[in-house]
Amino acid sequence: MHTQLFKFSANVNTDIYIKDPESSQIGQSILKDGLELIDELGFEDFTFRKLGVRIGTTEATIYRYFENKHKLLLYFTSWYWCWIEYQLVLKNTNIHDPSQRLNNAIKILATLDDYTQTSLNLPKLFNIICRESSKSYLTINVRDLNSYGVFYNYKKIVSVLSDLITEINPDYPYPHMLITTIIEGIHHQIYFADHLPGLTDKVDDAQYLINFYYQLALKAIKPN
Repeated sequence: MHTQLFKFSANVNTDIYIKDPESSQIGQSILKDGLELIDELGFEDFTFRKLGVRIGTTEATIYRYFENKHKLLLYFTSWYWCWIEYQLVLKNTNIHDPSQRLNNAIKILATLDDYTQTSLNLPKLFNIICRESSKSYLTINVRDLNSYGVFYNYKKIVSVLSDLITEINPDYPYPHMLITTIIEGIHHQIYFADHLPGLTDKVDDAQYLINFYYQLALKAIKPN
């Protein structure tokens, strides 16, 4: 039996929302049921009108919290990267070998293995991250969004893990490229395993995925 020590709270950029959804019961319902509805319908078919019907409120009420559904997706992805940061601190504290810390980081990115109480459903959030998260930045106005710092949490994770790559090999010239390749690749392979299994291998073995990206990283990083 696992003891809940505290409830995790994410530090999401305030420019993503109009009113903090964690500040009210209706806002929390928008997050909880919005997450579930996106998981059920997919981002394209999800609308605030459908969410309003589900939680028994008006579409206008939801717009008081989020400007549009893309901002809601940004909230979920930012929340997730806050969660990953917390996991990295938790699992890598007092581990001095950078290669072991890299292995831990890849495992954290590829699996859900924690029992901390959270306000969001982690398995459903993970589904959305693997399936929908690239839509948060593959948009025509990405530069404007970036200027407001809405991708800060994701970029922070990339920066932290890039520093880890440099710690293993200070002369490796592509740490950010390698880390983003690993992160996005993990998401894609998990998605492929569920929907396009002919594009991946060992779809029923998460450790296989972890081993692949860890070995890929080490072969790229290690000096000849």
